[in-house]
Amino acid sequence: MTDNPADWILPVTDPLATAGAPWLPGKVALVAGGGLSGPEGGVGFAMAWLYAKNGAAIAVLDRDEAAGMRTVTAVRDLGVEAEFFAVDVTSDDSVAAAVEAVVARFGRIDIVADSIGGTGAEPMFETTPEKFQFAMDLNFTQAWYVLRHAQKHMTSGGSIVTISSGAAEGRGPGMAYSFAKTALEKLTVGAAGSLAPRGIRVNCVRVGMIWGAFAARGMTEEQRKTRAENVALGVEGNNWDIASAAFFLTTDQARWISGQVVTVDGGGFKPRNLGAAGSRPQDLGAEKSA
Repeated sequence: MTDNPADWILPVTDPLATAGAPWLPGKVALVAGGGLSGPEGGVGFAMAWLYAKNGAAIAVLDRDEAAGMRTVTAVRDLGVEAEFFAVDVTSDDSVAAAVEAVVARFGRIDIVADSIGGTGAEPMFETTPEKFQFAMDLNFTQAWYVLRHAQKHMTSGGSIVTISSGAAEGRGPGMAYSFAKTALEKLTVGAAGSLAPRGIRVNCVRVGMIWGAFAARGMTEEQRKTRAENVALGVEGNNWDIASAAFFLTTDQARWISGQVVTVDGGGFKPRNLGAAGSRPQDLGAEKSA
């Protein structure tokens, strides 16, 4: 290696320097919760769409056949292979059967994206044991089932992404949903360490205040407006903001990122000037008038 700049060869031989679209030709993406279940769409559908737009074949796992087939039809129109696989993600046997069916159809799994979640928003001491357990199963245990079975069919270069929630870092009130998403993030980090020797990456996207099918089911327009006003950037996010981050994390462009929980939330809650320790009220007023 010479120290003379005139003799340097332009250092653009790395695949990242020359990568072009599509990013995922020949890959197979398993998207759990990938059905199109409402007019606003969901994160799962958005991820399936982005994977398909970039050349990947899509395996849609969902309990809702109509929603799953809407996604399959949509992505097939993009010119890629796609199939629907019915699954009850709260059943280990059902997940195992669905994963085996995916491998039988496509021969491999390169990407796993799990967007399933919901329910469990009751206060922790007011919910029932049955509802508490179901929230844990739907938001946490199911992801373990999916990863547990899918990873057996993945090889070096494979990638997994899970979808968490800002509720995982909230201080309360306590909800089973929050506890489950916190466990999901720990599962993700643990899986990253466990699968790293095999060259498989695992990451998580923590979702902020977005608008989509999930939010639309339980929020009025007035609540939506208030929530958006409390985001630091002043606008709400949507499914595509989350799916884009998840998509990036499961491509080779993120080849050295693993075991991370990436927060996508518009900067969090809007900061407010509440003063500072040691400040005098007249000082704050002077700053405002200035």
